[in-house]
Amino acid sequence: MRLFLVRHGETCWNKDEIFRGRIDVKLNEHGLEQARLTAAALRDLAFSAIYASPLRRAAETARLIAEPHGLPVIIEPGLTDLDYGSWQGLSHEQVQEQQPEVYRQWVDNPQLVHFQGGEGLADVRSRVLEVYRLLAERHHDQNVVTVSHRVANKVLLCALLGLDNSHFWRLRQDTCAINVIDEDSRYGCVIRHLNDTSHIQPLSAAFAANYKTADF
Repeated sequence: MRLFLVRHGETCWNKDEIFRGRIDVKLNEHGLEQARLTAAALRDLAFSAIYASPLRRAAETARLIAEPHGLPVIIEPGLTDLDYGSWQGLSHEQVQEQQPEVYRQWVDNPQLVHFQGGEGLADVRSRVLEVYRLLAERHHDQNVVTVSHRVANKVLLCALLGLDNSHFWRLRQDTCAINVIDEDSRYGCVIRHLNDTSHIQPLSAAFAANYKTADF
């Protein structure tokens, strides 16, 4: 299997750095344009199936990718975003003010945080790996797209690289980034592309934009 692991397009809450999680925020206009550009980048490839998180920001991105291929979007609950519990709908500033110790742990040791009323990275890792194994069995020698979320993608990439969740912040996933993963009989998996956003903006512009922003 060759997996095209895609993050959804931008939402207003991404832009304003508000914790989203399971709240069903839709794509903003910029996010829709990112999704269209992603669809154009993948238009000439042959895909067997396109899967998406049930949340609108991922499902809409997947719909635009699927459209040129005449494929339905298969909703896969295991691809949904991290449940941030009580943090959902709050800005980083609000969380730092209300729960400074937990926020600091999230920045320093994300693998140790289990969100009140939500879940932790270990929960996400368990379900995204289950989805990955299922797709690898179902789509042998085929190209497949999944459209998911920053946390889900980062945790899956860590797992496939043999890294534990303490390495969570060492991988970046920008909106509408494309990652390409080959399931290989000899090596298990090979990461061919990581956080590729060159289809959205020229590489020089991407460097200028991305190196100014944090990933928290």
